[in-house]
Amino acid sequence: MGSAFPAIRVALHGYGPAELSLLRLAVASAALLAVAPVMRVRRPARRDLPRIVLVGASGMSAYQLLLNWGELHVPAGTASLIVAVAPAISALLDAVFLRERLTAARITGSGVALAGAAVIAVAGGDTGYTAAAWIVLAAAGAQALYHLGIKPLLGVYTGLEVAAYAMGAGTALLLPLAQAAVRAAVHAPVDAGLAALYLGALPSAAGFVLWGYAVARLTVTAATAALYLVPAVALGVAFVWLGERPQTVELVGGLLTLAGVALVGRPTRARRDTGVTAADGGGAAPAQEEPPRQDGSAPTVRA
Repeated sequence: MGSAFPAIRVALHGYGPAELSLLRLAVASAALLAVAPVMRVRRPARRDLPRIVLVGASGMSAYQLLLNWGELHVPAGTASLIVAVAPAISALLDAVFLRERLTAARITGSGVALAGAAVIAVAGGDTGYTAAAWIVLAAAGAQALYHLGIKPLLGVYTGLEVAAYAMGAGTALLLPLAQAAVRAAVHAPVDAGLAALYLGALPSAAGFVLWGYAVARLTVTAATAALYLVPAVALGVAFVWLGERPQTVELVGGLLTLAGVALVGRPTRARRDTGVTAADGGGAAPAQEEPPRQDGSAPTVRA
């Protein structure tokens, strides 16, 4: 998934942010539709369609549009560091809308992660991408809204099914851009076209399939540990592929963001007798590994 961020930069050489958003989602939707019978993806119930449209609008359409728009000016590796703040925003949204308990660790972690993202955005002052960096941060917010919105659906459907539904809805919402996307595809350079196809087929479609496979068979801790490597992979690929060299202050901000996200994702420890978490200051029983989930709501970094 880390390679998606530099691939976006390459694809933007031949497509506008809107056209690339539709093409990527359309390719991913077609791929997921093709494997749906094999993966036993069920049809969604009619009563769930409004929520599916909403999560498709936020986590697919808006996220892609904002990220692509931001990456017109923000380097690929830098964008991956900013998007890494999404789990921290998710934790805050869960506390506000789902009234989930906001522990001291989550409060501190969210603050540190957001501060790291702000440091990265401010670092763009000399190179002219500060405004675009805030747009990428808005993309992270759209991703956080997606994770908030899918939680009721995950009580009924698998994570892969929810992703497929949202992908299809996001594609449908961008269909008015189809004519412009076709025109762009006709005139786009070959490398931009291949990058766009790659984005839809691998980081999007295959990424969701592999994620669903991983969380179904591994603990969430094991499955999500690799996701913290996404910004590192993005930075490495961007350096080799695009010759991008991040500034020191960007790396510092990125480390702050990842440290905050790791703190947000720390499992709580419950008392044996009262169920009070370690954050309450009481003696804590040894933590138990959280069972695997299909929702993909643990800290994620995607492009």
